[in-house]
Amino acid sequence: MHEEDPTSMMSPIYQGLTCMPTTDPTATCTLGGYPAYAVNATNVAQIQLAVNFARNTGIRFVVKNTGHEFSGKSGGAGALSVWTHWLQDIRYEGAEFTDADFPYTGPAFTSGSGVVGVDIMKAASEQGMVVVGGEARDVGVLGGYIQGGGHGPMTSVYGLAADQVISARIITADGRFVTASSTENTDLFWALRGGGPASWGVATSLTIKAYPTTPVTVVTFTFASGGNVTDDAFWLGVRAYWESFITFNKAGIYSYFFVFPPAAFGVDYFIMSPFWAPNHTQAETEALLAPWFGKLTALGIDFTPVYNTYDTLYEGWDASFAQETVGSDDAIVGSRLFLQEYLEDEATFNATFDVWSGSARNNASLLVGFNINAPNVAGVDNAVLPAWRNTTLHTMQGTSWTDPTNFTTMASARAKLSELQLAWKAVTPGTGAYLGECDIEEVDWQHNFYGVNYDRLLSIKHATDPWSLFWTKTGVGSEVASVVSNDAIPDENGKLCWN
Repeated sequence: MHEEDPTSMMSPIYQGLTCMPTTDPTATCTLGGYPAYAVNATNVAQIQLAVNFARNTGIRFVVKNTGHEFSGKSGGAGALSVWTHWLQDIRYEGAEFTDADFPYTGPAFTSGSGVVGVDIMKAASEQGMVVVGGEARDVGVLGGYIQGGGHGPMTSVYGLAADQVISARIITADGRFVTASSTENTDLFWALRGGGPASWGVATSLTIKAYPTTPVTVVTFTFASGGNVTDDAFWLGVRAYWESFITFNKAGIYSYFFVFPPAAFGVDYFIMSPFWAPNHTQAETEALLAPWFGKLTALGIDFTPVYNTYDTLYEGWDASFAQETVGSDDAIVGSRLFLQEYLEDEATFNATFDVWSGSARNNASLLVGFNINAPNVAGVDNAVLPAWRNTTLHTMQGTSWTDPTNFTTMASARAKLSELQLAWKAVTPGTGAYLGECDIEEVDWQHNFYGVNYDRLLSIKHATDPWSLFWTKTGVGSEVASVVSNDAIPDENGKLCWN
């Protein structure tokens, strides 16, 4: 629903909760943080007109592809929005594509920035290929996803989505339509790949790498406390999983898991959905999992793994990742990257795991994790947060409330999230967080989202967008302005005011 709407976004909290679905005939609905105007862009000229109009008039300008973004960056009260959803062209460049401006020869696709994950994955599969995309079917993989870095099931093998870009076509703040590559507009090309979404221009199409597909084995299972399984035994089972993280990273594994505290199900509850093993047979996957599964069995933890092996990565992806629903109106999340080095020393391992798991015992509503590594890719230099290169776990924690209309309880949940995030930061010094799945109120966001790249990114921002036309909260250079919300929560429901 939100993907097919020119202004709606998937994070109702950051819209301001002013127009929620209801059965009450007397309920009200106002625009809140939805843009007031939208351009349904189908060509470059339309976007150029919108960019020039916004720059010359001073109206706030935002960009929306699918609206699948955790912190509401595609919204803005009173804004003019460019909707890139219908830039849908997909072209296979062949198995031996060569770009004179980029050190790469091999399969590639050129696609419009409105193409979503399921479409580019299917198109690649029809050519016997796969591309790096997210697990969510409706993510616009060639828009803000790539610009923010972009992780997914193939990241542990091929790197982040930002590592795949060969060239990009983009409309900059001065209204020009330019190519960004390793020889043209090189600073912009560097920034576009990991330097944050909706900060550098309106991307219309990108050329990205592709890879021959392989089989994949997918495993799902759950386990819980209760009965003869104590809380301590449950957490020892989760800890045993951590003990295999680096081994799984080296094997190119991606796993997506959830841990719920007793407040959700009455017991501690672990969900693996899924353990994703590219180019592994079932037997090879069973061997990888055997050390962890042996420890679970020794702890008396019951679990029943379900194995499925698929001939192609697309078939496995299509079967494993369902359409995602709209974002919650009663919860917020923060995230952190945990490095491999934290698990290589016993004392550091203990401290790190205790603080991470302690969140579930200290009123976090859930823990979400991705055992993932984004290795350096040969010949690639981009603006991706450097901590990604040594990461073993990208993880989120959430806090929630029961009444979405009660700003006092929402503020209390936000304060609790900040407290929990500070504890994680204390045991992960110098790392950071994935800005695509983050807390919009992140303290020291410049360092936590961009790391040592921030100063260079800010210099490029000043050079390419001196008007700060492409402004988003926590985007590069966003210190110059802030949204004065019409309510008590940080959202897009208010005027953008220059500091």
